[in-house]
Amino acid sequence: MLRICLLLILLPLFGQAQISLTSSNLPIVEISTNGQEIPDEPKITAQMQVRFKPNGERNYLTDSPSHYNGLIGIERRGSTSDFFSDKKPYSVELRDTEGEDEDFALLGMPEEADWSFIAPFNDKSLIRDALLYHLARSIMPWAPRTQFVELILNGNYQGIYVVTERIKRGKDRVNVAKLKTTDLAGDSLTGGYILKIDKAEGDPAGAWGSPYPSIPGGWQNTLWQVHYPKIEDLQDVQFNYIEDWITEFETAMSGPEFADTLLGYPHYLDVTSFVDFTLLNELAKNVDAYRISTFFHKNRDDVDPKLHAGPVWDFNIAFGNCNYCGAESAAGWQILDFNVLCGNDGWVNHFWWGKMWQDPQYRKKLKDRWQELRTGPLSTDTIMYVIDSLSNLVNESQERNFQRWPVLNTWVWPNVFCCGPYDAHVDYLRTWIQYRLAWMDATAKTLYVGEYNAEKRFETQVFPNPAAAEINFKMYLHYNDEVTIRIFDAMGRWRQTLEYSPEFNGESVLNQPINLGPGVYFYEVNIYGKRESTGSFVVVK
Repeated sequence: MLRICLLLILLPLFGQAQISLTSSNLPIVEISTNGQEIPDEPKITAQMQVRFKPNGERNYLTDSPSHYNGLIGIERRGSTSDFFSDKKPYSVELRDTEGEDEDFALLGMPEEADWSFIAPFNDKSLIRDALLYHLARSIMPWAPRTQFVELILNGNYQGIYVVTERIKRGKDRVNVAKLKTTDLAGDSLTGGYILKIDKAEGDPAGAWGSPYPSIPGGWQNTLWQVHYPKIEDLQDVQFNYIEDWITEFETAMSGPEFADTLLGYPHYLDVTSFVDFTLLNELAKNVDAYRISTFFHKNRDDVDPKLHAGPVWDFNIAFGNCNYCGAESAAGWQILDFNVLCGNDGWVNHFWWGKMWQDPQYRKKLKDRWQELRTGPLSTDTIMYVIDSLSNLVNESQERNFQRWPVLNTWVWPNVFCCGPYDAHVDYLRTWIQYRLAWMDATAKTLYVGEYNAEKRFETQVFPNPAAAEINFKMYLHYNDEVTIRIFDAMGRWRQTLEYSPEFNGESVLNQPINLGPGVYFYEVNIYGKRESTGSFVVVK
C-alpha cells in the first residue's frame, strides 16, 4: 500500500517533461480536443491527424496528414490502467462530418470505426500486449492487430501508444452472425453473442451473476456480461436466451457427468479454442486470465452451436510483470494456483475452469497442443524473434517516451523488475519467458500420462530377436518408474547398463542401438531396484 501511495504522489511529476517530436520511424498521431478534458465517458468530439507512410518511410511532423485527417470521438478507457497512470489509455471512434461512425483502414489495419489506444506505462518493455496478440494471431481465428504510434495530445507529446483493434463483431474481427433486434426466435436468436467475465461498476445492464459460486462454498460471484450486442440493442428475449444457455452449461459443469461427451462440457464448448486460450494465458502467466477481461463468443446454432473462448485481451501486467498472487513466478499453472494463493480476492477463477482441468482428456489435449505449438508458432526461436522485432521497432521512440514518462528507474505498480535502462527491461522479459517455456515444457509432459491397467501388465519383451542394428525392450510400466536394464555376455560378464523412465502409464518401448559384438546376451530388468524379469537375445552382424 505504501508503494501505491508513493506512486500516486509521484505520477503528477511525470507530466512535467516537454518533448519535441519532429520525426519518427513510427506513425505520428495528433489529437486536438479544443480545450476539452477527456472524460471516462461519454466520448467527446475531437480532431485527429495521422502521418503514416505505409511503405515504411520516416514520418515527419511537417508531412501532410494525408493518411487520416478528421473527426473522432474519444474517452478514457480501462480500469486500473486509467487509475494508476497519468499516461491515459483511450477509446477512439472515427467519425464523419455528421458525427456518425465511419469505418477506415487505420494504419493499414482492416476498416473499422472503433479502436483502442493502449498506453504502456507499467509495462516498461512497451511490447507485452503487442507480443501476445502477435502470437495469438498465429493460432487463433482472430486476435487484435496492433500498430505502435507516437501520440501528441493538444500539442503535448504523450509517448508511445499501441493502436489496437477493439473486440467487436465483424468479418475482420470476431466473425459471428450479426444479431438484429428482430432476431427473437429460431436459429437467428442463438447467435452471435460476445460475452465477457469482467469487473463492473454498480449493477450493470446486460449482465447476470452466475447461480453457482466461483469457488465451491465461497462467497464470490462471477459476473457474466453481454459485450455484443450493445446494451441499447439487446432485447430481453436475447438476454434471457444467452443467460439460460450459459446457466445450462454451468449446471452441466456442476454435476458428476461434467466431462461426458454428450452431457458435459464437450457438448457445449469448442474445446480447441479453450485449449488455445488456456495455453496462451498460461504462457503469459496472466494474473487476470479466466476471471477478468475474459471473452467468449457464440455463433448461431446453424453455423456453430458451441461457445468459443476468446479473443484474448489485456497483457500489460503479464509475462512476469505482476508481483502478486504468484504471477511473478515462471512456475505454476495460473488456472489452478490463483484460487489457492488469492482465494479471498473479489474476482477469482470460476469453478468450471478447474473442473475441466480435472478431466484427463482435457489435459491430454493441452499436452498435445502445447507440444505441437512448440515446434511452430510458439517455438522459442519464434517468440524471441517477435520480441526482438517489436523492441527494435520502438527502440528509437522509447527514448522520447521515457523522457516524457521517466519511470525506467521507478517502481510502478505492480512491477516485479523495477529499475534499469530500456534494454534491461526487454532482457528481463526475454529471460522470464525462457524460464516459463522451460517450466511449461517440463510440466506439460505430466498433464496426461495415461492410465495404468494392472490386468494388461506383462513382463518385459525383447524384439527383434535375433537383432542386428537395434534392440527394443517392450514394457508395461507406471509413469516415471525407475527402470534399470543390465546386460551380460554369455560368460556372465557385465557389458552394459541401460536406464529408463517412461513418460506414460502403460505400454512403452525403449529403443537401443546395438554396440555389442555378435553373440548371445542375457538381460536383467529391475524396477526401483527390484527384479522384474530376465531373458536373453542374440546379436548377429
